[in-house]
Amino acid sequence: MKSLIPIVTVAVFGVALVGNSYAGSVKEKREEVREERQDVREKQRELQEAANEEMQEVSRASKIIGTDVKNTKGEDLGDIKDLVLDPTSGRLAYVVVSYGGIMGMGDKLFAIPWNAVRWSTDKDYFMLNMDKDALKNAPGFDEDHWPVSAAQWQQQRGDLNRFYRLNP
Repeated sequence: MKSLIPIVTVAVFGVALVGNSYAGSVKEKREEVREERQDVREKQRELQEAANEEMQEVSRASKIIGTDVKNTKGEDLGDIKDLVLDPTSGRLAYVVVSYGGIMGMGDKLFAIPWNAVRWSTDKDYFMLNMDKDALKNAPGFDEDHWPVSAAQWQQQRGDLNRFYRLNP
């Protein structure tokens, strides 16, 4: 029996050491997995930003007009009907999104600041971070009442930037 006690003691300490070592490796593995997930998220964010920059730096108007607009839930918010240029700077100021109506009839048009939409990572549509119901309450206009001057667009700019929570 006396010879069995040291063996049992060594076995218990061995199990304790291996258990602690195993627990430590599990913690290390979890940390590695967390870091890998973070790396993947960062890479996805970089790819999305690169796609957005690529699309928003240079693109033909004919490729943008008619493109669907969806929210982050994938819900359809309409499609881009037109592009509005800032005549002073020559830059794209707004996309005009058509939403609602039936077969193009009775659609409401929304002037959405260009920097409020982002090109989707799969490059099929533009994304607008807005709920469908919120868009229904956005400042808009109908087909017969477009803002016709730079002064009218400028007047709407502040309201639109506030509504879409953008810094001018």
